[in-house]
Amino acid sequence: EGGEAREIGRGRPGWHLECSAMARKYLGDTIDLHAGGVDLKFPHHENEIAQSEGANCAPFCNCWVHNGFVNIGDEKMSKSKGNFLTLRGACPTSDDVRAYRYLVASSQYRNPLSFTDAALGAAKGALKRLDRAKATIGDALSKGGDNLDSTGESDIVAAVEKELANFEVAIADDLSMPRASASLFSIVKLAEKEFKRVTKAAKDADGNESDVVPPLDLAGLASVLKALDKMDKVFGIYYDVPKLKGEESDEDGANEGEDGVLSVPNDVMDLVAQRSAAKDAKDWELADSLRSKITELGFSVKDVKGGDPIVSKV
Repeated sequence: EGGEAREIGRGRPGWHLECSAMARKYLGDTIDLHAGGVDLKFPHHENEIAQSEGANCAPFCNCWVHNGFVNIGDEKMSKSKGNFLTLRGACPTSDDVRAYRYLVASSQYRNPLSFTDAALGAAKGALKRLDRAKATIGDALSKGGDNLDSTGESDIVAAVEKELANFEVAIADDLSMPRASASLFSIVKLAEKEFKRVTKAAKDADGNESDVVPPLDLAGLASVLKALDKMDKVFGIYYDVPKLKGEESDEDGANEGEDGVLSVPNDVMDLVAQRSAAKDAKDWELADSLRSKITELGFSVKDVKGGDPIVSKV
């Protein structure tokens, strides 16, 4: 509590100095990359620069990356505002988790990120389109057959190479992920148009033996699939969300016993009991706080007049 005695007097290191000391010990006099929230630019990061460069006589950092705040609607998310969310509470299903990841990865990191139901819904729609495109291409390539042709020149291959170049330029331009995302969907659109072209030709030729249905551009579709995999090394959206300990494999993430009844973790039920006691004592502030904790754990509680509260997955 009283700090430590040194030749310059008694005191304790501040958090600005702690960061400079840790950076020097583990990373050296000059580091390549330093990240942090935009609110840390001053005074924290400016203090780090002054301290480190004064002590080391060398540049402190080559590149600074400051991210914007996560906003709930138009307000900054914070516990004091009562709009604080955890990922588990805000994204209770695997689809929600992947959608939030895409929402973040496709945004410009320096700008505020607005988290709303509409934004998450749009991200889910984008993921469905991406999943559908990759699955359809994979199915077509695996089937092969007479309607596939990998010979000759492919306009799709050339267009994919152009979008990959645009993608890399966007990444190199201060991680311009909205532009990178545009390139991603331009490539998806190439595949979608190819499938529509062949489907339309097959429909037009239906019943007319003289009409030949053109083959799918196998080389072009293969290049699209390869580009999606390459871009996904940046986006990281094609993956199976790992289940938390105790979770079943059902879509909504709820745990059900053999009788089909939802199994609620003991820590959640403890919070429900504490909330009921707080309500009985008319401690409404505590009851609201406990409800928020229950929501953060991915559950909701509904009061029933004259009975026990009903607990369900969010």
